[in-house]
Amino acid sequence: MARELIKSDKTICNLKPGAKRLSDGDGLYLLPFASGQTHYWRFDYTFNGKRNTLSLGVYPDTTLAMARGKAQEYRTMLAGGQDSSLARKESKKAIEQAREVQRRVLKGEPALGSFEEVGRRWFATREQDWCDSYSSKVLRRLELHAFPCIGHMPIGDIDPPKVLEVCRRVENNGTLETAHRVMELSSRIFRFAIAEGKLKFDPARDIRDALKKPVTTHFAAVIDADELARVLRDIDGYGGTFVVRCALQLTPMLMVRPGELRLARWEEFDLDNGLWYVPSERLKRVKDHKENGDPHLVPLAPQAVAILEDLFSLTGRTGRVFPAEGRQGRCMSENTLNTAFRNMGYSTKEDVTAHGFRATARTLAVELLNFPEAVVEMQLAHVVKDENGTAYNRTEFLQKRFELMRAWADYLEDLKKGRQTIKHPVLPTFTPVTQRLAANQSLIAVRA
Repeated sequence: MARELIKSDKTICNLKPGAKRLSDGDGLYLLPFASGQTHYWRFDYTFNGKRNTLSLGVYPDTTLAMARGKAQEYRTMLAGGQDSSLARKESKKAIEQAREVQRRVLKGEPALGSFEEVGRRWFATREQDWCDSYSSKVLRRLELHAFPCIGHMPIGDIDPPKVLEVCRRVENNGTLETAHRVMELSSRIFRFAIAEGKLKFDPARDIRDALKKPVTTHFAAVIDADELARVLRDIDGYGGTFVVRCALQLTPMLMVRPGELRLARWEEFDLDNGLWYVPSERLKRVKDHKENGDPHLVPLAPQAVAILEDLFSLTGRTGRVFPAEGRQGRCMSENTLNTAFRNMGYSTKEDVTAHGFRATARTLAVELLNFPEAVVEMQLAHVVKDENGTAYNRTEFLQKRFELMRAWADYLEDLKKGRQTIKHPVLPTFTPVTQRLAANQSLIAVRA
């Protein structure tokens, strides 16, 4: 096919407005005045029976000789069975990737395809579904334990022994639960990479049994009636501030979490009708329910109302039910209640904690006061599953919850004052049946 039909650049310069397409032969041509005074180079070719067009630049930035050189380069590709358009796209993609790598290096960002880069993208897709307190813990664990060890590695090069090495470093520091959490977070990142086609399997999937199992611990809680009565009397005799003593008295009575109590504000209370509505954002819920869920109702027994009435006369003007001493606008610290228990001589690891009173109420209200488990669970702000759904719970359980809170407060008061009549189950002293043999031998010896 004829080529180099355009005699020179002078031919192009002499073109007048309205000139038609100027062909240089074998697919290369110029579109004069395609946009004002601008001329565009184009190259037409056929590959696998499909017609394609490539843009080779703008004249005069791309001269006649340059356009012919580019056209010849693409003809050579076509002769070798390579699609010129696809090759240029791949080349452009490679250039863009190289620029992105350089940009990341200059900004100190992780390399594309590395464990840290994939991990941060996974985190970004999930962060919006989590509360700030939880998402910060997730990112902190990755930044402390995973990213420093394997963050720089291409995610496809990470094998199970490498993940195990990361988790065992955490395990060797004595934080077994954190080691398992790092393993689970790594597994989520690997599964995210699988979904993107970067991996075939999860390297963290099979290392669980290679890690030490953490010991499950619970908040120290009082279940024994005599011990609970002693704790309640010690609370009444607490020598600290009036605000802290009131918080201690309300803690076993209201069944709420310590954080829900200490952050309480007076506008949430109706003392005339004995109601406290804990805002949804303060409850232990997923992010969407925190933002859009209903508040949690805590019916107030007369004993609780009496304590709050006295407290309102002192702190009502501050807005905070339990303001921090000497820190205007702040509530009392999250450690205040447990510190008070320690000051009274109790171990918060073995004897009692503020949070542990929820377990106390959960156990005794069901076993001794005979309230349905679902009612107590609802009052504890736990998720209650039943065949009739939450609508039934909100209506039918409402009266029962008022009865529960009054009965629970009465039980605590009777226990504290030594007048409770509810019988606590007591196991008989264990006597091994083998003692009968010894008794029989003694009897035989006497008769002989």
